[in-house]
Amino acid sequence: MKFHQNALRTLLMALPLALAGCNTIVMNPAGDIAAQQGHLIVVSTLLMMLIIVPVIGLTLWFAWRYRASNTEATYTPDWDHSTQLELLIWGAPLLIIIALGLVTWISTHTLDPYRPLRRLDAQRPLTADVQPIDVEVVALDWKWLFIYPEQGIATVNELAAPVDRPIRFHITASTVMNSFYIPALAGQIYAMPGMQTTLNAVINHTGEFEGLSANYSGAGFSNMRFKFHALSDAGFTQWVTTAKASPLALERANYLELEKPSVKAPLVRYGTVAHDLFAAVVDRCVDTTHMCASQMMAIDEAGGLGRGGVRGVSTQDSSTEQNRLLARPYVKAEVCAPRRQPIAN
Repeated sequence: MKFHQNALRTLLMALPLALAGCNTIVMNPAGDIAAQQGHLIVVSTLLMMLIIVPVIGLTLWFAWRYRASNTEATYTPDWDHSTQLELLIWGAPLLIIIALGLVTWISTHTLDPYRPLRRLDAQRPLTADVQPIDVEVVALDWKWLFIYPEQGIATVNELAAPVDRPIRFHITASTVMNSFYIPALAGQIYAMPGMQTTLNAVINHTGEFEGLSANYSGAGFSNMRFKFHALSDAGFTQWVTTAKASPLALERANYLELEKPSVKAPLVRYGTVAHDLFAAVVDRCVDTTHMCASQMMAIDEAGGLGRGGVRGVSTQDSSTEQNRLLARPYVKAEVCAPRRQPIAN
C-alpha cells in the first residue's frame, strides 16, 4: 500500500515537469489578435466547465451515494419527476449556450481576419498615421513565398515585420488549398488557388517565431515551415536593405521554376520582384501562354465561345482584345443571340 502511495506521489510531482516542456505559444502569444483568440479559448472553456465539472462531480457522487452497500441512502423506486431538477438540468445548459452564443457572435465580428485593425493592443488604439505593411503570401509545394510590394523584395521561407505596425496579408496558393498559420501572431487562414484571402494582424514583441502550414497538402507538408522575425523599425529597415542587396530577381520565369514541388526548400531572398507577379498567380496565368482566369470569366460573361469569345482567344493579346470587345455594346447581343444562316430547302 505504501509503495502505491509513493508511486502516485511521484507521478503527480512529475506532471509539472512534463508540462514544462510544452510550447504554450497559443495561450501566450506575441500578437494582439492571437492574444484575443487565446482569451476567447479561456472564456469558452470556463463557460463549458460550469456544466462539465458539476456533471462529472455529481455522477461520481451519485455512484458512491447510491451504491448497493449503502443502506442509508433513500430508496424511492417509484420516483419519476422533480420540477426543481428539470429547471436545473435544462436551465443551466440553456444559459451557458446563450452566453457562448453571445461571446461567439461578438468575437466573430471583432476578430474577422478581413477587418482592419483598430488597436495595437488592449491599451493602445491604432492612430491614423500608422500605415499597415502589405505582404503577399503564396503557398507553394512545399514552401512559402512572401512578396513585399512596397519594398520590391521577395523571400522564400522567411517573413519579417516591424513590431506595433499592422500587417495586411494577401494570401493565395499555387496548386492545392493550404493554411497559413503563425501561432504567435494570429489564427490560421486558408490559402486557395485562384482566390485571395486577407488577414490583418499585428506583432507586439520582438523575437523569432515559427510559421507553418496547418492543412495537409501532400508529401512535403510536414516540412512546410518558415521563420517569422518580429523586428524593431531599425531592424526591419536593415532586413529590407539586406534583402535588396541580393542579386536574385524574381520574374515570371523564375517563379515557374520556384513553384515546382520541393521539400525542405532553403531560405532565398530576391532583391527585385516583378510588380504584377502576385496578381498573375491569383489569376492563374504566370505562364503567358495560358489565358488568365479573369479573361475566361469575361468570355463566359460575353456569352462563351461565341463570336466575341473566339475572337478574344484567337488574338495574340487576348486580354486587350477581350476588353475591347466587352466595351462594344453589341457584343453580348451578338454572342447570346448569334445570327443563324437560313436553312436551304
